[in-house]
Amino acid sequence: MEAERGPERPPAERSSPGQTPEEGAQALAEFAALHGPALRASGVPERYWGRLLHKLEHEVFDAGEVFGIMQVEEVEEEEDEAAREVRKQQPNPGSELCYKVIVTRESGLQAADPNSIFLIDHAWTCRVEHARQQLQQVPGLLHRMANLMGIEFHGELPSAEAVALVLEEMWKFNQTYQLAHGTAEEKMPVWYIMDEFGSRIQHADVPSFATAPFFYVPQQVAYTLLWPLRDLDTGEEVTRDFAYGETDPLIRKCMLLPWAPTDMLDLSSCTPEPPAEHYQAILEENKEKLPLDINPVVHPHDHIFKVYTDVQQVASSLTHPRFTLTQSEADADILFNFSHFKDYRKLSQERPGVLLNQFPCENLLTVKDCLASIARRAGGPEGPPWLPRTFNLRTELPQFVSYFQQRERWGEDNHWICKPWNLARSLDTHVTKSLHSIIRHRESTPKVVSKYIESPVLFLREDVGKVKFDIRYIVLLRSVRPLRLFVYDVFWLRFSNRAFALNDLDDYEKHFTVMNYDPDVVLKQVHCEEFIPEFEKQYPEFPWTDVQAEIFRAFTELFQVACAKPPPLGLCDYPSSRAMYAVDLMLKWDSGPDGKRVMQPQILEVNFNPDCERACRSSGVSQEAWAAPAGSSPVWRRQPRQILQRRTPVQPQLPLFPVARGPTQAKRP
Repeated sequence: MEAERGPERPPAERSSPGQTPEEGAQALAEFAALHGPALRASGVPERYWGRLLHKLEHEVFDAGEVFGIMQVEEVEEEEDEAAREVRKQQPNPGSELCYKVIVTRESGLQAADPNSIFLIDHAWTCRVEHARQQLQQVPGLLHRMANLMGIEFHGELPSAEAVALVLEEMWKFNQTYQLAHGTAEEKMPVWYIMDEFGSRIQHADVPSFATAPFFYVPQQVAYTLLWPLRDLDTGEEVTRDFAYGETDPLIRKCMLLPWAPTDMLDLSSCTPEPPAEHYQAILEENKEKLPLDINPVVHPHDHIFKVYTDVQQVASSLTHPRFTLTQSEADADILFNFSHFKDYRKLSQERPGVLLNQFPCENLLTVKDCLASIARRAGGPEGPPWLPRTFNLRTELPQFVSYFQQRERWGEDNHWICKPWNLARSLDTHVTKSLHSIIRHRESTPKVVSKYIESPVLFLREDVGKVKFDIRYIVLLRSVRPLRLFVYDVFWLRFSNRAFALNDLDDYEKHFTVMNYDPDVVLKQVHCEEFIPEFEKQYPEFPWTDVQAEIFRAFTELFQVACAKPPPLGLCDYPSSRAMYAVDLMLKWDSGPDGKRVMQPQILEVNFNPDCERACRSSGVSQEAWAAPAGSSPVWRRQPRQILQRRTPVQPQLPLFPVARGPTQAKRP
């Protein structure tokens, strides 16, 4: 074996030249005010903050004075097959070469020394969707990453094979952070690979060092901080915990799987619905206070409802004569809020007659991990046929790993899609067949992983070929008990821009359909009345009325299970609540009980406060939906369809926000 010194950088200065002690104290106080919360959250001891500030200000990289990289060469002629298999399972990134970082300074390293904190450069920083493009286009990047990862790379021009290998191996090296401020896009997780020094630091269950990403605001630069957890002598190894913060042995085993392959086939992949305590914990985490029981308030038939809203689409589109906008929240009859409402208890006590565009505990529908949990009431541990098999990566990682390995053994398709619990517009959503990638994505933001629909029903676009498409329906939830749900026959379609195939999984325009937020991307629009005859032309054996009936049947089951249990296990029956949701779905090919090919609806997500810009332009949804009757005036040239029957016969008029039939009528409509 051989050892080399770490990266050579200028030696650390012990004080900032030209700075008085008072100026130094002021600079440290400002640094602590700006970065203290992040440093404390990462567990960086305050004794290091002063020297850290100095190293950041002067870009001091002095790890080379203290550490060296040792390369271990395996003696293959003395290694039998069993030993080679054991070596392959060691938690060491890279394909063949084994590296270690050791303390080389003769005096060792003392944890109490304020200078014992070090900056590590980042060799590559990217968002996952840009990784392939950067490897192909940034000069020298592919060559450096291949060398860092131990991948053989010959020639100057990037090859598709080398790029693919780096994209697969990078999950053994990737680390992640995300910014706390900015737009939704700017707050997406960033993945980075430390330089050759940082990437050689190996795993240990009981590590000698800690690391943490750190974003230095004045320079807008991210580093990794390295500091010791104990004193180290010369020759001792620098290690860190690749599963830092996780104490559950089984979860740790899964998290370390990219470096230490483990067979988990014997573990059950069954995922029953979580216990009641799980939902109670979610309620408390959301700080949502359930309402008291109230009697519904009925207004006279000529009452003009005052609407307070912070939703621009509502403010600009609501012209229905039964409603008027108000700037005073205190005077409003209806609150149409963009953000989630929390204190239903106070509202029910002080203003029980105020109507609201939300239901207590509706996160059970609109948050993806909760949606998967309640859906198991309809389909058992594996879920119903109308929802792709889904695992919560925070709580069901071992079951997912077992299921993935089972499918791998059976030779079944293993394409999956990772989604954040609570984001829309396909943000931070990734299609992959890499188990390592899925496991590592768990470290960024809370995510679910769902079976990717490998056999979607496609739509022929003459300009590009057969593409994926999804469908958005607007549903109106009128009440929970009795359960009254309406859906509009008018639906909206979104199309991919490239012909579908199970390759190029990071090609957004091939595998995703949300194109209306990027002005540089083609947005294909087809009205539903044009789509239906074209769909039936392409699939004459599948009349749209039959397909839509299956879609509505899935909606019915979903809302039935969502309302089947009392809160917080189900939606709360609050008489003053109304809600409009957008349900996004796809169709996939499946086999029916008779073996014939069928189109199976697949619900993708349920959206709270959906973006109805296109609907407002084409159909006026934001005003018509407010007083949508169940059997009177047309909406979008069609009737809103009640797909869940009341316990009593449907009345001729059933507005979303009800009015009485006469000025003296006081009973609930």
